[in-house]
Amino acid sequence: MIEAGQKIPDFAIKHMTADGMVEVTAADLFDGKTTVLFGLPAAFSPTCSDRHVPGYVEKAAELKSAGVDQVVCLAVNDPWTMRAWAATLGVKDEVLMLPDGNCDFTKALGLELDLSAINAGVRCQRFALVAKDGEVQFINLDAKPGEFGNSSAETVLSQL
Repeated sequence: MIEAGQKIPDFAIKHMTADGMVEVTAADLFDGKTTVLFGLPAAFSPTCSDRHVPGYVEKAAELKSAGVDQVVCLAVNDPWTMRAWAATLGVKDEVLMLPDGNCDFTKALGLELDLSAINAGVRCQRFALVAKDGEVQFINLDAKPGEFGNSSAETVLSQL
């Protein structure tokens, strides 16, 4: 698992925008920026939809006032699902909803979670990290599926 002091691994992910599919890389998201990256198991799931993403949308301005340049949500879903989920939740520019459909970036971070027992396959653990210029400053993990708190916007904000 990635730790404080390590660099975010390089990646390239296809992301759906209003202008169509574009490629997003680690350099695009992390070089020269302070980024909050939070990951969660699945789009449209209860905790993710009711608490995790809405918390970051609600606290986005406070996070930016605390020196954060951008907030990024990572989930092992396809680009169309992430775009539909963002629209359903009313996420605009506050949070970039980044799809990791093949779980490649999640695995490179060492943050995959096998939920095959509940027919959900390999997903992303619930986490939040802050990276400055691509170097992880800190990372918070919620220990078990269904837990929520360590990776919340409020917790991250309290650590900045």
